[in-house]
Amino acid sequence: MKRRDFIKGLLAAASTTVLPAAHAASPVIDVYKTETCGCCIQWVEHLEANGFKVNVNNVPDTAPYRQKYGIPQKLGSCHTGVVQGYAIEGHVPAREIKRLLKERPKATGLAVPGMPIGSPGMEVEGRPADKYDVVLVQANGKHSVYQQYQ
Repeated sequence: MKRRDFIKGLLAAASTTVLPAAHAASPVIDVYKTETCGCCIQWVEHLEANGFKVNVNNVPDTAPYRQKYGIPQKLGSCHTGVVQGYAIEGHVPAREIKRLLKERPKATGLAVPGMPIGSPGMEVEGRPADKYDVVLVQANGKHSVYQQYQ
């Protein structure tokens, strides 16, 4: 076997083993939502369109999940997610979740309190988007603005 053919074979073998591993590296988010929430489904679709794998869990009440994962009730929304040890509350844009996972700050997670129009999953045709903040939540419940959307 010629050296060139040997190297091509090695590269071909490497590419078949690398690609599945890269695919498996897609972040997995476990989402807890009520069964009838339509905006939650739209948020899940937003996450999937941005490369996340989403496990949806329909629950009768999302408040216990906020509490379990350390999100203060005052920062609550209609669904709670968990990704790589971080809580994600409400309609947080995928871009900010990716930033969180890249920066890995010492924090509980991110939240978009309430359900602001124009946030992912809350788009309303013909209505301008609300200004809203994505907040970084600390273990003590304090929070600070992580990103503003206008």
